[in-house]
Amino acid sequence: MKHLLERAGKVITPALHHYYPIEIVRGDGIYVESANGRKYMDFSSGIAVLNIGHGHPEVKNAIQGQIERFMHTGGVYYNETAVRAAERLLPVTPQGLDMLFFGNSGTESVEAALKLARFVSGRQGIVSFTGAFHGRTLGAVSITTSSAKYRNRYHPLLPSVYHVPYPYCFRCPFNCKPELCDLACLDFIKGTLRRQIYPDEVAAFIIEPVLGEGGYHPAPLRFLQGLRKLCDEHGILLIFDEVQSGIGRTGRWFAADHYGVTPDILTVAKGIASGLPLSAVIASAKIMKKWAPGAHGTTFGGNPVSCAAAIATLDVIEKESLLPQVQELSAEIVTSLKKLATDFPHIGDVRGLGYMIGIEFVTETGASNRKACDRVLQFCLEKGLILIPCGLERNIIRFIPPLITKSEDIRKGIEIFAEGVEKAA
Repeated sequence: MKHLLERAGKVITPALHHYYPIEIVRGDGIYVESANGRKYMDFSSGIAVLNIGHGHPEVKNAIQGQIERFMHTGGVYYNETAVRAAERLLPVTPQGLDMLFFGNSGTESVEAALKLARFVSGRQGIVSFTGAFHGRTLGAVSITTSSAKYRNRYHPLLPSVYHVPYPYCFRCPFNCKPELCDLACLDFIKGTLRRQIYPDEVAAFIIEPVLGEGGYHPAPLRFLQGLRKLCDEHGILLIFDEVQSGIGRTGRWFAADHYGVTPDILTVAKGIASGLPLSAVIASAKIMKKWAPGAHGTTFGGNPVSCAAAIATLDVIEKESLLPQVQELSAEIVTSLKKLATDFPHIGDVRGLGYMIGIEFVTETGASNRKACDRVLQFCLEKGLILIPCGLERNIIRFIPPLITKSEDIRKGIEIFAEGVEKAA
């Protein structure tokens, strides 16, 4: 293991962050095995990518079948697998989003969404939300504010980008209590459209309906409904970044389905192809057909091997009835974790949708408590459970097991986590 880390240090830039110094040699379902033979339950899902676990047989079979035929087409000619993947994905997206562009990664899908919004609207302004993580390429990082480190030493960034507060109710930027909320966050946006940029210059709002890297916090229903109405009033496009929350992660195909709010543009990646590089930006045909030929392009996006994996992934989620299972078990998870929070006040909040749950650790005064969070993470790792943190202060644990995780494994994971919380206290 030490030998591998030393080799990696000589050839791979330290800019690439790894959460743990573990050398993985095998993955199977919800488990990974390290080089020293240790097995871990992987409740990180490769950062919400492996929604149907490591190495699902149907995905491997689909990949192998495609490799035996051909592996790449680029933009030179059409292929059946890419078209079939689009035909498979579009019916499970929110109604009316019926045309897509395939890319390779989440950040690529965000870049494409920004370009699409500017191109079809003829406007330049983009409004994003504080705490958001949309990616690391220059356009995506311009709308990313989950941490200044992602933007550090990359200025100047994309112009005509404006940031407004995310409706993070646990730490409301306007000091409102949820039961007394008057949507001051939405009023702030309306003020931005009066003070900083007129609505007729705004191409799009982009928001994560469930905040990811910034804290695993779902946006309130009333807020997203109000944002949709505001966009409609001013002809502004609404982009939902569901790179992390999509493909069943929240117990529905997309978080948008929980809210009954349909965006104009949707970004998809991570869980779509079970670990192979694939993403999509999706919109209505009416919008997409305004994107002129050559206005955007890709060499590797929509790779047929990745598309074969995507078809199999979507089929597995449906055939194994994973969405109803996630909905049922997630309620048990939240109940168990909230009960734990009543016994241990250094858990300040438990929130989320489906298998996308955030547990926020606090001090006695309510401040962020990274030390307690780190202790719990380390304890869980020692007990064979992989979890990862998020949030500006890294005081939030993401509970993101694969969708295939059964009740007995969920309970085992919660038992280990609860023991770690007790130790941290």
